[in-house]
This record gives sequence, structure tokens and C-alpha cells, in this order.
Amino acid sequence: MTDLAAVLGALGVLVSGRRSVLLGGLLALAAAEVLLAHVGGLHLSAKLAAAAIVGLVLLAALAALLRRARWLVIPLCAVAAPFRLPLDFGSSHRYFVAIAHGGQLGRLLPLYVVLAVATLALVWDVLRDAGPRALARELALPAAAFLAFASLSLLWTIDTGSGRNLLEYFLLPFAVLVAVSGRAQLPRPLPQLLGWIAVALASLFALIGIVEAATHRLIFYSHNLQVANTYTSFFRVTSLFRDPSLYGRHVVLGIAVLVVCLWLRKIALVPAAALIAVMWTGLYFSYSQSSYAALFVVVLAATLVAGDARTRRLALAAAVVVALAAVGIAAAKVAHSSVRKATSDRSRRITLTAKVFEHHPLAGVGLGGQPRASQRLATHFGPLQNFVSHTTPLTVAAELGIVGILLYVAILAGAARALNAVHRRHQALGLSLAAVFLALFVHSLAYSGFFEDPITWLVLGIAAAYLAVPTPLPAPAPRTATEPREAVPAR
Repeated sequence: MTDLAAVLGALGVLVSGRRSVLLGGLLALAAAEVLLAHVGGLHLSAKLAAAAIVGLVLLAALAALLRRARWLVIPLCAVAAPFRLPLDFGSSHRYFVAIAHGGQLGRLLPLYVVLAVATLALVWDVLRDAGPRALARELALPAAAFLAFASLSLLWTIDTGSGRNLLEYFLLPFAVLVAVSGRAQLPRPLPQLLGWIAVALASLFALIGIVEAATHRLIFYSHNLQVANTYTSFFRVTSLFRDPSLYGRHVVLGIAVLVVCLWLRKIALVPAAALIAVMWTGLYFSYSQSSYAALFVVVLAATLVAGDARTRRLALAAAVVVALAAVGIAAAKVAHSSVRKATSDRSRRITLTAKVFEHHPLAGVGLGGQPRASQRLATHFGPLQNFVSHTTPLTVAAELGIVGILLYVAILAGAARALNAVHRRHQALGLSLAAVFLALFVHSLAYSGFFEDPITWLVLGIAAAYLAVPTPLPAPAPRTATEPREAVPAR
């Protein structure tokens, strides 16, 4: 029942532009969320029902305010997307909610609140006014198909708990994220506003990371990182995130947007250089190799697209030198140690994940099942977190098989086509969105979380919103009136 509701909900909110189908899809997603929460241990009680009623009234009041400024939907989503409040929920707490301890972070609660308010505002508009806009098919169809198949894979997943967690807290809310952002209003200054949000958030994260590096005190952290910082010569920081690589990813996104604006002359050189210096310093103390690689690729790509001919040649030459140097350093590490040690255990994880795909090539082991399947194939037992592949394409292949890989490629192809279309309409916005999407993709090749990152889906939603607006036709050229010539009498 849960799988069917999730499948129908994903298809309904993304594929169709009909009022009844959209409303039915939203109801199906709400039903799927309730069922998933019930299976996860949430049981109906008088206190919970009262809290739900009060919450719904507050959300409805906020939705009424948002309807007066619908252009705020996308900016609010962009601001809320990175933050995870340090709250823990469960029936073991007296009031069902408590402050998390030990540096732990909670769910994407700010984003969930924004999505709930934006969804109520959208439903309000759909019921009172005309039907909803249809989303661009090159984005809606592959995204809906991927979400539907991932939801369906709960039927055969070997780790029901992890699959349910991914579906409840990530994939289904992100389907709503694409639906509401793709149908949001687009004010003229939205590209500039989104650029400043990206740069401001990255600068904030970087400044906090710099303070953590100076004081050697972390705000949020995982237990493994705390132990590693104790026994290593360098101190990795996390800023407002639980993991240094996640922190590095968000700083890279801000640098990517700033580099695009700098190449397109949307910002002066001096303030841009100062901001990049701050963000790069904060990024350095993450010691995240995946973030460094994502930054290198996205800066190179932005330079090749927006730079002049001479700059492109210099960028390509520098890229070749850096690539050769990286290969040499990697070869030296492998020569003096094992491949597993040189890759920080990534090679073993990749090998085990590849074996999972070999054993389940068609439909995989189901959503969230890759770590447990790899653990079962390992010769030495270890904690489940030590078997996460940290490579999105391999994770998709292991969990969803060949079907999932095809849908993953379809999403990438549809995103590339849509972002190119946005670039033709608005150069700065299109190139910035493409840079952010490329950074997320490259980072996910060495660190998991491509589909679990709300910014991935927000990029798709913004692109869908711009493509949903008809391109204005060029104004016709004014016709030049000609004076009638006077008749010349014949001689």
C-alpha cells in the first residue's frame, strides 16, 4: 500500500498538469508519508492529534501569507535546504522531541516546513484559480520514473529500514520540492537573489569552519571524525554539517556560482576575490578530496564555457598539468602502500558494491540495501557505515540495477538539456545552475548523496519553472512610412 501511494504520488505531482491529478498526487504522497511514519514507530495518540491540528492551523496561516508573495517560494527553499536542526524525535522522549546530544544533527526540518507551507499555498491557488502549469517533460518524466521505481523497490529491498528512511525523509519530500518550485512565480531579480543566497550561505559556512579550525572545537560532528581528529596531525572541520565532505560540498557550490558571476562580469574582481579567498580558506580545512576535485572540475568547466580563447587554452594546459601531478601522487602512494590504504578504504567499498551489482544486475537489492548487501559479501565483519560505497552511480547500480542506472542517466540527460535551454534564455542563471549541478554530480562520484541532497532537486525545479514560462516573442520591427510621391506630369 505504501509503495503504491508513493508511486502514484510521484507520478501525479510531476508528470501531469491537470488539477485533479496534481491534487491526487499530493494526497497520495501525504498518505505514503503517514504510512511510512506509522511503520517506523509513530502511533496515533490524543497528544499527537492535537499537535497535528495546531501545526496544520499554523501552516495554513503561513500559507495565506505566502500566497501574497509567491515569488518567495524558491528563495525560501534555497535558504532552508542545507540546514538540519539538532533535534531528535521518538516515542522515548517525554514530548516526542528533544535536543540531540553528541554533535548529532537531525532531519531537514526547515526545508520540510517551507515545503509544507508552499504546498498548501499551491493547493489553495489550484483550487481557486486556473489549473497548475505542467513541468518540462525532459525533467518531469525521468524524475518521476526514478522516484516511482525507487519507491517500488521497497518490495524487494534487503534493508527495509534504510529504504523506508530514504523514501520518507528524502525522495518523497524532494518530489514535492520539484513540484512546488517548478510551479513557483519567477520575479525578475530572482537570479541575482539566488546568487547572493548561494554566496552568503557558503561564506557563512566557511567562516564557521575557519573559527573551528582556529579553536579546534567542532559544533557538529560524527563519532568517527572526533576520533580521527584526535589521532591525526591535521584537524578536519565540519561547520554546520556533520561531515567534512558535506561541508566542503556546500562551500564549493558557493564558489562555483561566484566564479560564473565573475566570468560574466556580474561582480567586480576585488569583492569576488575577497569572497573566494574566504571560502577557499574554509574549504581547505575540510581536507575533503572529493570537494577539491569537484571545485577543480567546475571551475575548469565554467572557464571553458565563459572564458575567452586565450584563457581556455591556459585552463586546459593547467588542467593537464594538475591531472598528471595527481596521477603521479596517486601512483607514488600506491607504490609505497596498498591500494586500499592509499584510497582510504574506498577501493574495498567499490569492489564490494560492484559484486552486489553482479549478483543482482536487473533490479538491484532495493532502495537503501547496498551497505547491508556489501557487508554480507565482505570477508571481515564491520559496522554498516563502513560499507557505504560513497559512489552514487555504483550505489544506484547495486540498489536499483540496470533499470535504475538507465533512469539515472535519463535524469542527467534531461537535466543537461533543460539547463542548456535555461542558459539560452538567461545566461547567468543557466550557467550558474549548470555549475551547481555539475559540482554535485562530480562530488557524488567520490561521496554519496546526489539524490539525497535537496539542492540537486531544487536545481531541477528552478529549471522547470523557467522552462514553464513561454518565451516572449520578439517585437516586430517598426515599419517605416514612406511619403507618397507627387505625380510628375508627362512632357
